[in-house]
Order: sequence, then C-alpha cells, then structure tokens
Amino acid sequence: MPPALPCHQISARTALVTGAGKRLGREIALRLARDGWNVAVHHRHSATEAQQTAAECDALTGRAGSAGTFFADLGVEASVRALLPAVVAHFGAVDAVVNSASTFEHDSAASFGFEAMDTHLRANTGAAVLLAQALHEHLGVREVEGAVVNLLDQKLWNMNPDFFSYTLSKAALEAANTMLALALAPRVRVVGVAPGLTLTSHMLSGEKFDELHRQSPLGRSSTPQDVAATVAFALDNRSITGTTLLVDGGQHLMRFERDFSLM
Repeated sequence: MPPALPCHQISARTALVTGAGKRLGREIALRLARDGWNVAVHHRHSATEAQQTAAECDALTGRAGSAGTFFADLGVEASVRALLPAVVAHFGAVDAVVNSASTFEHDSAASFGFEAMDTHLRANTGAAVLLAQALHEHLGVREVEGAVVNLLDQKLWNMNPDFFSYTLSKAALEAANTMLALALAPRVRVVGVAPGLTLTSHMLSGEKFDELHRQSPLGRSSTPQDVAATVAFALDNRSITGTTLLVDGGQHLMRFERDFSLM
C-alpha cells in the first residue's frame, strides 16, 4: 500500500471501489482515476491484481499515492465495518463508494438453501448497506455531500430463475437503493447502475459471448467502458438519487428464459 497522503495535500475527491482488482471494478477504478479521483482499490483474494490497478490509477492521475489497496472480506460484518475507516485513515477523507464486488455462484429454486442465500445477501446486499451507512456518518462529520453507486443487473428487469440466490441479493440491493436514498438524503445520493452482458466468463466461449452480446435492440450490450462512464456520470450528477440507470443496449426489453451464462 502506498504511503498515506498528508492531509494538506488532499484536494482530489476520493472514491472507494469494491472489487476493483479485476473486471468491472477495475474498469471503474481506472475511469475515476482518469477523471482525477483518488481511488481506494478494495480486494479480497486479488491482492496482486489490486496492486496493478492501483499502479495504473497512479499513472493516470499523475500523482504518486493517488490510489491504495485495501483488503476486506465483504461477507464478514466486522471486516466491512473496518473498511471505510481504513480508507479515511489513508486518504484523510472519502467522498463516494462504488459497490462493484459481487458473489456470483449458481443455484436454482431446486437447490436453494439458507447457506447460499446467506452468502449472497451478506456480500452483495449487507456489505453495500453498511458501506453506505459508514459513508453517511463520515460525510456528516465533514458536512459535505457524497454518493453511493450500487452495481445491479439488468436481469432484475428481465427475470429468470437461474442464479437464484444471486438474483435475490441484487433484488434486495435494488430495494435498498430506494430506502437508502430516502434515509440518507440530503447528505448522500444513492444510485443503481445495471449492466447487461458485459464481460465473458469461463461458462461462455468467445463466439457464444459475441452472439449473446449482439442480442439487444441496439445490436450490442454494454461494454466495461459504458458501465464505468455511467458510474462516473452518476457520481457527478447531483440531481440523481433513488433510481437505477440500465446500461444494457436494451436487453431488459427482451425476454430471456435463462441466464446468459447458461444459454
């Protein structure tokens, strides 16, 4: 972790991005660095990737120490509660939280059980609520405004029964958006960003991913850059709260019987 910036040198806004070592979280962190933000790069298992993301953020801002890496297990309440104070101790202040990290494990209505539900709700829903709570308390002390962006999923507007516990946890987080926007106003805005099919996985071949990506009214789903740009927009637009921006090429307007990864 780079040394903490002296308080008198802090002028840029600071964002905590969860799951920023890889995939969408990484792209969001890099976009915010391009826009001049200090970035707290959260990770759990991906320490090496998080360090690489932080180094690239420093290069983009042109400020050594503009990014730092922070560990937390989002499934453990004490670990989540310690995360934002650690970022504040390092940077001196935090202005925004982007909840990008997600647990995404397959289950179905037939295989559903409390253990799977608990795993997803803790990491995907509970952690995001706790970090919003912590940001609100921190900003209240500073008497400034800030924002929380929660990464959701277009499948909430185009339901299928695959990845049952994951989908439940994201549905709960979408409801939390509304409740938090009411509870934390006017200090904190809370905005959802719901991508469509954006990145491939081990469950999809390159050819299948390309085919599914084209299945939308616009002929393309979201790219990582599209999602990151929408997060940056949500953080900057002071009139948006309690709603979700769908970034999916219109895929939520179509009917998909299965999750993309199982089609």
